[in-house]
Amino acid sequence: MDDISILFAIAAGMLSFLSPCIFPLLPAYVANLTGSHVAGDKLMVSKKTLMMRSFLFILGFTLVFMMMGASASMIGQSFAANRGIIEKVSGLLIIIFGLQTVGLLNIRFLMFQKKWETNGPINSWHSFVVGLAFGTGWTPCVGLALSSILLLAGSTETMSSGIFLLMFYSLGLGVPFLLISLLLTRSLGVIKKVNKLLPRLSLLNGWILIVMGLLLFTGQLQKLSAWLAAIAPPIL
Repeated sequence: MDDISILFAIAAGMLSFLSPCIFPLLPAYVANLTGSHVAGDKLMVSKKTLMMRSFLFILGFTLVFMMMGASASMIGQSFAANRGIIEKVSGLLIIIFGLQTVGLLNIRFLMFQKKWETNGPINSWHSFVVGLAFGTGWTPCVGLALSSILLLAGSTETMSSGIFLLMFYSLGLGVPFLLISLLLTRSLGVIKKVNKLLPRLSLLNGWILIVMGLLLFTGQLQKLSAWLAAIAPPIL
């Protein structure tokens, strides 16, 4: 697994977190996970409860994403003899996903949504189950970025590379979730401020996908990774 793929995965995860599908709803997510309520323009919950349940939530969707990465890598390995074709097809699909994200395409099939509703008492393991549900419930704007990373995982040479690639995507999504959740215990103002930037961040996400797709399609991704490896120590 090369450094540039890891950077793309982390960036895709962070921008997925900052998508209109997730970020504006963050107070509701956290309130559901912790059983907290809003008072005085902030979430009323103990930091211990917030940290524990947020961690279990992140662990839940991380496990799902890593299993997806393993599956994508297995499929890619089964067609190892045609890896060049797989990279071109994957690159083309990622470009299409990027064009959809920036609004230059409007393919309704790509705007599908699947939900897994969870019920039951609010406790620590409920947070883990909600994380599993989040991982399997694709939303339109998160699904395109996640699908792109899965396609990138499918072009890797080993199953472990695909798994780690989705782990880094999950970190890019989970770490900001945890940090912003902690800020919400101080003030909800951060949500209002970042909401103004979401359209621009969505465009940035789309263009990152387009660039990643072009690099994969043209075979330049490996060359760029080799160049970065020559001037900087490897990330993993």
